[in-house]
Amino acid sequence: MTTEQPLPSAPAMPGAPVPDALFDADALLARVDAHIAPLAEPREIRSATVALLAEARASGMAAIETGFATHPRAARETVRAIATLTDAIVSTLYHVATTRLHPQYSVSETERLAVLAVGGYGRAEMAPSSDIDLLFLTPWKITPWAESVVESMLYMMWDLNLKIGHSIRSIDDCLRLGAEDITIRTSLVEHRLVTGHAPLAEELRDRLWNELFSKTIPEFIEAKLKERSNRHKRQGGQRYVLEPNVKEGKGGLRDLQTLYWIAKYIHRVDRAQELVDLGVFSRDEHLAFWQAEDFLWAVRCHLHLIARRPVDVLSFDMQVEVARRMGYADARARRGVEYFMQDYFRHATRVGELTRVFLTELESRHVRTAPFLGRLFRRRRKMRAGFVDLRGRLAVADDAEFLKDPLNILRLFEEALRTGILIHPDAMRLVAANLDLIDDEMRASPEATRIFIDLLLKHGNPERSLRRMNELGVLAAFIPEFEPVVAMMQFNMYHHYTVDEHSIQCVAALAEIERGEHPEDLPLSSGIMETGINRKVLYLATLLHDIGKGRPEDHSILGAHIARRIAIRFGLAQDEVETVEWLVRNHLLMSDVAQKRDISDPRTLRDFAKAVRTRRRLDMLLVLTVCDIRGVGPGTWNNWKAALLRKLHTETAQVLENGLEELNRDRRQADAKRALRHLLIARGWEAKVIRAELGRHYDNYWSGLPTETHAVFAELLRGISADEIRIDLHPDIDRDATRAAFVLSDHPGIFSRLAGALTLMGANVVDARTYTTRDGYATAVFWVQDAEGRPYAEDRLPRLRQTILRTLNGDIVAREAFATRDKPRKRVREFRFPTHVTFDNEGSDIYTIIEVDTRDRPGLLYDLTRVMAANHIQIVSAVIATFGAQVVDSFYVKDMFGLKLHSDSKRETLERKLRKAITDGARRAEE
Repeated sequence: MTTEQPLPSAPAMPGAPVPDALFDADALLARVDAHIAPLAEPREIRSATVALLAEARASGMAAIETGFATHPRAARETVRAIATLTDAIVSTLYHVATTRLHPQYSVSETERLAVLAVGGYGRAEMAPSSDIDLLFLTPWKITPWAESVVESMLYMMWDLNLKIGHSIRSIDDCLRLGAEDITIRTSLVEHRLVTGHAPLAEELRDRLWNELFSKTIPEFIEAKLKERSNRHKRQGGQRYVLEPNVKEGKGGLRDLQTLYWIAKYIHRVDRAQELVDLGVFSRDEHLAFWQAEDFLWAVRCHLHLIARRPVDVLSFDMQVEVARRMGYADARARRGVEYFMQDYFRHATRVGELTRVFLTELESRHVRTAPFLGRLFRRRRKMRAGFVDLRGRLAVADDAEFLKDPLNILRLFEEALRTGILIHPDAMRLVAANLDLIDDEMRASPEATRIFIDLLLKHGNPERSLRRMNELGVLAAFIPEFEPVVAMMQFNMYHHYTVDEHSIQCVAALAEIERGEHPEDLPLSSGIMETGINRKVLYLATLLHDIGKGRPEDHSILGAHIARRIAIRFGLAQDEVETVEWLVRNHLLMSDVAQKRDISDPRTLRDFAKAVRTRRRLDMLLVLTVCDIRGVGPGTWNNWKAALLRKLHTETAQVLENGLEELNRDRRQADAKRALRHLLIARGWEAKVIRAELGRHYDNYWSGLPTETHAVFAELLRGISADEIRIDLHPDIDRDATRAAFVLSDHPGIFSRLAGALTLMGANVVDARTYTTRDGYATAVFWVQDAEGRPYAEDRLPRLRQTILRTLNGDIVAREAFATRDKPRKRVREFRFPTHVTFDNEGSDIYTIIEVDTRDRPGLLYDLTRVMAANHIQIVSAVIATFGAQVVDSFYVKDMFGLKLHSDSKRETLERKLRKAITDGARRAEE
């Protein structure tokens, strides 16, 4: 008779009552035996077994899911309960296969079979939709009996709709394949006997450790480190990716599992708790390990239950539902999903810290390649007192001496930057365990401030020290006001990183500019950094610009107060304190003006110049704005934004240096006409025709467009007939946009129809101007980008032109076409953007500015402009700023008499109609 391995007893599941019979192998076997006893046909036995086990499994999973719902963070109990239920199913199938379908009447040594769980199932950790990975183990070559047993078990498991990964191997096969393939070897590290011949499984365990694992420790560690690095690169390389992969991402479950695999490989432990007894982890570190693992498993289980399939990416739409299930509620300042994701990222950070410390230490002990070569070719720098170079890592010479002076914590990061050496894991652990030394007295120390400011300014790559300090908790301990934004997620599609990581990315962007890495892309910012600007003020303001986020108050105003307090504590001079405060308070001003206002309007420039007041502030604000945008995430910065900011800075600088005369409308108009005249003469135009062109347009036409666009319209208008439509499409590479210029007979609603035609082609309108000539033609120009934020490719322009003409000629009705193209993507439906409609009669001398801030969708611009056309509102220009799923549309308008919208009742009526168009369009899109 075979020696069977008894099933482990069910783990305790607080609040998750599951019928004992579902986890008791004997009780389940008895039920199955009683049910199939009268049956003789193998097909009937299989069918009856599958039916009974399907019912038992469904009941068991329902009970587990119910218990998990009542205790939605009790993941450890849940994943083990699923594994235990699976054990019962597999054991029962094995029993039926070996006693009823393929009974043994004479047992030889070759007729042995053990069923082992491997992978996650081997750890007894299973999410609701996890695969069941099985190893069918035989002593030698598989026999016909064993093959029949395996085949029958697999067919019954497939009939149960279980997702099975399986292999059939002998012990020698396992050793040979494990030696050749690191993935197979990893799965064998976690093997666990489920049922079958126990001595066979024990023999495999002994031979694996004695003949393979113990002899290949450095090789295994090196392979796992490389595998981890490659996996992180595939997942984006950042821990704070806003739609993280819970299993494979940086700081995710796979990082914890990698740590466990290696620990087990070296120390032959079964539980993480044993690593504490071995001195690998401290008790606090093990507690962090345990809490992070439990949290991450809870998230993964909820993902599987919501999707009813294996899903590991925590997408935006999933984040909201997982947060709700785990009990996170909205508060006045922030949504529940943001609190949930902050907890997620804090756990991910702790996982990263644990695994980095553990794996770096193992690398230094067991792996002999890269670190040694690095030490061999790196020029050695003399260490300051108290620090040593330990196998190529910066280490503390004496822990007790180090801890006598809390300033040594900051000195550690300064020394790492000065020498360019990575910090030793033991030093990182020492710091993380003694953060309480950073108290008010230490924070008030001038020497502490000196070290921190030097970290920002002296070594050229401050982001390296800031990121490590942040991950170890030092940054929040030294600047307590920074702690609330650590791992704080902003639930939108615009920001790619958490608030703390965004702040560090901005500092990194500033350091890159100062190092001269972007002279061609950022000539203005690069030039400013070379002019002797106050670097201390700029670096500090860049680090602190978002420190007020996450509270009900305006984060710029609150952040300015906090930054002032920090700057005073750091001992900055009074004018430096005021400049830091002003920069933080106004860090969005330049971006908002450039992207949401018509910067060719003299009033815009005048008001912005009054707000800035000095060239020094203007220069610093430009650099901060550039860093803020570049620190949002990949692809956010482009030439369009660069051109807008460059123009705003240049023209404001002229106003600040030469006075408001620079904004004289008549002077700007005369300059524009003169420039066009020279250009047309150069192109061979006759003087008489040039005079006619210069007299054809109203005054507002001249200040709103560059000379090149004036020339394009001159060519389009030349010899045009009343019923003709002329179009010029031109990729403007310098602005990352395509310029679309139109000339046709003027009529109401032309702006809306043009916007609809462009949007139907998937074009994102970023800027637009429309004017009427004295002889009745509309001259409209739009700057558009494709879905990737780039100019349209040349080969797409003919189709774009054709769609525009068909729409203008009435062959395509934009409103009907949008009905099937306006649906929001599922993953962004949960974003909330309350609609704001504002009317500003002060921001322009001759126009009313209507600003609509709401959720973006393809047909929105068309809907808004159609309402304005129906209410006899003339749109002169539109500026479109998109921030992920949010859009701010700013329209410069006049009423039908060419006046501002002064009437309160008319504005209220128009606002009501605009809101209705937004609501109706969103409802239509959802349907």
